[in-house]
Amino acid sequence: MKKKIIILYIISFVCLIEFACKPPAKTVLPDNNAIPTTYQGNYDSTNFGTISYKDFFGNEDLVQLIDTALKYNFDIQIAIQRISMANNNWLISKGLTKPVVNGVVSGSVEKFGDYTMNGLGNYDMNLSPNINKNQQIPIVMPDMFLGFRSNWEIDIWNKLSFTKKAAFTRYRASLKEKQWITTQIVAQVSFLYFDLLALDREILILEKNIELQEKALEIVFAQKQGGRATELAVQQFQAQILNTKSILYTIKQSIVETENAIKILTGKNQLTINRKRDIYEYVLPSMINAGIPSQLLQQRPDIQSAELQLEATGFDIEASRKAFLPSLNITSFIALNSFNPSFLLSPESLAFGLLGGLTTPLLNKSLLKGNYEKNKTAQLEAYYTYQKTILIAVQEVQTILKGIENYQKIYSYKLEESKNLQLAVSTSKDLYMTGFASYLEVIAAQRGALDSELESIKNKKMIFTQLVGLYKSLGGGWQ
Repeated sequence: MKKKIIILYIISFVCLIEFACKPPAKTVLPDNNAIPTTYQGNYDSTNFGTISYKDFFGNEDLVQLIDTALKYNFDIQIAIQRISMANNNWLISKGLTKPVVNGVVSGSVEKFGDYTMNGLGNYDMNLSPNINKNQQIPIVMPDMFLGFRSNWEIDIWNKLSFTKKAAFTRYRASLKEKQWITTQIVAQVSFLYFDLLALDREILILEKNIELQEKALEIVFAQKQGGRATELAVQQFQAQILNTKSILYTIKQSIVETENAIKILTGKNQLTINRKRDIYEYVLPSMINAGIPSQLLQQRPDIQSAELQLEATGFDIEASRKAFLPSLNITSFIALNSFNPSFLLSPESLAFGLLGGLTTPLLNKSLLKGNYEKNKTAQLEAYYTYQKTILIAVQEVQTILKGIENYQKIYSYKLEESKNLQLAVSTSKDLYMTGFASYLEVIAAQRGALDSELESIKNKKMIFTQLVGLYKSLGGGWQ
């Protein structure tokens, strides 16, 4: 009869476990968006996005600035601290699968009431002939414990292992996030450096034009003295010089702002920004090496980070699914335990215990379901973030490739325009001296030539900033 009761009890418990602990079904993510096999246009399949920035830029001054930024930039320092936090979370999760062992030294004093089970039991025990005087329990009973207590959840369903995998995967993602920040810092310093080179060239152009305009003013002023020009003409030429000088100081202020922006990126208040090379000395590569879109998955740190974050959410879901299943816990202790301080360190005070048991969630399933659904939502968010990151990366590369192509054409046209307008300035002066052109035509020709030269420099700069943007978009040297 007792055997039947025990068997019936076991069967009931198993059925209860089966009903209460069935985990949710595994999640299924939507289909991936297809990545194009090639970029639009004719580009070499070899990818220069894998080249080190030192080899890619080949400019000692720029490389020195980048090295300084990578050493002292505050965003990178913040990213390093995030890596440390992610690593600490991983170390914490590693401890979940190991026994928790604590050294314990404790003492307490307790007096039981005369009308309590423990009070009456202790009184009767003291009257027993089976115990000696040293074993008698005092009315006010001390309890001293010197030893170890342990608790260990056996990871029978790999629930804790999935938690550990999620933490480690996020640690790896934090490394990729630092790489992506580093890539962006390299690009930002380079953008600003090319801005400075262009601004330096614009200063030279403006100073040259101011000199030419002042000579033209001298000629008009001399003609006015001779009665061949009016005061209006002198005022127009003076106004033109003042306008050009105002542009010059606007450019000088832009240089100050750009240099300070570089100092912020490098984390240095005092920084000498050397610029030995002129922007015209930079030559665009004869072949733009963009590779193929699928290479972005292996080269761009932001894509790799998004992928690892997605992988981590998968581990979170598995851990939350396993939480529906019973957990096996083992608790134990070994210590010297006595109510008499005189005998605490004696061999007879040695005590130990071991307890193992299965626990299963019954009434708190809403908590488990909520955690599971939260992790499902987080996984979908990570999935869409991953897909968005890939789409942005592919379109970034495609946009910049077309940008390099278009800005090259714009620059060539602006260069020819500038040459023609320079000739127009010379021609207008000759015609003005011979009376076949008005001073307004001279001023218009000078203004047009200046605007064209400045625009030409801006387009020259845009070609190289697009090239730097392509280097960043292709991965910035990370593999």
